[in-house]
Amino acid sequence: MDLTKILSISGKPGLFKMVGETKNGLIVESLEDNKKFPVFSHEQISSLKEISIYTETDSVSLKDVLKKVRELQDDKPVDNPKKASADDLKALFEQLVPDYDKEAVYISDMKKVLTWYNLLLKNDMLDFTEDEEDETTETDEKPSEEKPDKEKDTDEKEA
Repeated sequence: MDLTKILSISGKPGLFKMVGETKNGLIVESLEDNKKFPVFSHEQISSLKEISIYTETDSVSLKDVLKKVRELQDDKPVDNPKKASADDLKALFEQLVPDYDKEAVYISDMKKVLTWYNLLLKNDMLDFTEDEEDETTETDEKPSEEKPDKEKDTDEKEA
């Protein structure tokens, strides 16, 4: 799943897919109603790839959190996160990111992440197969072993 072209725009609800570029900004398409419109460079635009969740030790990428939500929900949407109680959201988030920073991650952030998950799921944009393939090819590759150069050894012995 490539989150680089999925954008969050400050002041605008929902998520947007980048479909083009202009001299002064981007052309985006809303994932909710498929309307296209320009977004200008002075607006605060964040790619979902850049977003992460603070933890007590480091941070966890949004992609990893979305993957965990998908596993936990069995490819089903989360029940309306905007109407969920704060305790329910905290309990769910604790399952997703057990060591999330309770002072830095607000209830509104939790609602936003879960709403984004539902929107990405609805638009069939939660495909993690390419990530799994990357992981398996990395573990399957074996480092090449360098063989000692025998000619150097024999030349040095003769001298």
